[in-house]
Amino acid sequence: MTRSLVIKVTAGEDSPERCNQAFTVAAAAVASGVAVSLWLTGESAWFAVPGRAEEFELPHAAPLQDLLAAVLAAGRVTVCTQCAARRDLAQGDLIGGVRIAGAATFVEETLQDGAQALVY
Repeated sequence: MTRSLVIKVTAGEDSPERCNQAFTVAAAAVASGVAVSLWLTGESAWFAVPGRAEEFELPHAAPLQDLLAAVLAAGRVTVCTQCAARRDLAQGDLIGGVRIAGAATFVEETLQDGAQALVY
């Protein structure tokens, strides 16, 4: 059975430590060879827009843009459909490789054999 990790991050600049922790866990899992699906919901949806992760700062933390790049290189990054709509974000507004998908897709991913879901 293949293990996978589905991480939903609901925080952005409004809760920087929680946000950064989710990205750090996702990048560490990818580096360990785990299949990772990172879901950006709520305020974290903004980090799918080019340049926004570069603006995020948290002392003593890895740069968010580096963590995001690591996940994009070997995993999957998704912005919640409703979260994107609330922020007037369309597919063309996002970093290449980031997709927009809804709750049904999230549920499908979390119900796969071997999947573990984490919410930050």
